[in-house]
Amino acid sequence: MTAAGLRRDELATFLRSRRARLRPADVGLPDGVRRRTPGLRRQEVAQLAGLSVDYYVRLEQGRGPHPSRQVLAALARALLLTRDEREYLFRVAGQSPPPVPGPSGDVPPGLRDLLDAMTTTPAYLVDAKYDVLAVNRLAARLLGDLPERNMIRWMFRHPTPDDPEARRFVRDSVADLRAAYGRYPGDRGLTELVTELLGVSPRFAALWAEHDVAQRRPVTKRVAHPELGPLEFECRVLLVPETDQRLIVYTAAPGSPTHEVFRRLAEQVRP
Repeated sequence: MTAAGLRRDELATFLRSRRARLRPADVGLPDGVRRRTPGLRRQEVAQLAGLSVDYYVRLEQGRGPHPSRQVLAALARALLLTRDEREYLFRVAGQSPPPVPGPSGDVPPGLRDLLDAMTTTPAYLVDAKYDVLAVNRLAARLLGDLPERNMIRWMFRHPTPDDPEARRFVRDSVADLRAAYGRYPGDRGLTELVTELLGVSPRFAALWAEHDVAQRRPVTKRVAHPELGPLEFECRVLLVPETDQRLIVYTAAPGSPTHEVFRRLAEQVRP
């Protein structure tokens, strides 16, 4: 986008709102004297971003020059913007957002606590390229020792049931992977995974060539478990927006044989 795409009033309002929500302690500054208004001072934001105070003031007043990508990146860091906020900042400033570095592998403490609290439901967390990041006790018991850390690689190295739900699950997985491939251009891990699967799996190559891009939908999975016998459960893939991770949850219908299997397993793995 060119300078014509700059929305000065919206940029000014957004900067003021993000500045007002921050406390000095959030950015490593002392609280100092009592403040008449909440948030950081303009000169503090300018200092954190390495800008002149006059330049930043003019941006907040909607009369500044067209900010460069370097200035926007510095403001995003100074104001502790999230990924979505950073993208919005660039767009209202008339710039194309920079690509994000790559899929996040950090597990937020709240998500780890949530996994541990799900004592009767198998659940695990994967990043955008489906590397397993964390599992709860029931999922660990159900899945066993995972010889392969990446679930999509595992999927295409092992046969899957030949039923419509299983085929849709595989297709949706590839479509979701392609969406991540577009969000993280040049990410080495994603590129290597896709290149590898294109070379070793004709089934993956055929699905990848369709260029489907989609988010995951719930499917019913039927699994012949080597120890637990036939299982049937709904597999839900829940997006975690702030980290672009996925919480994968297996839920069995109440009163079903699989529900009873999950209940017995939960008693066995209870700490």
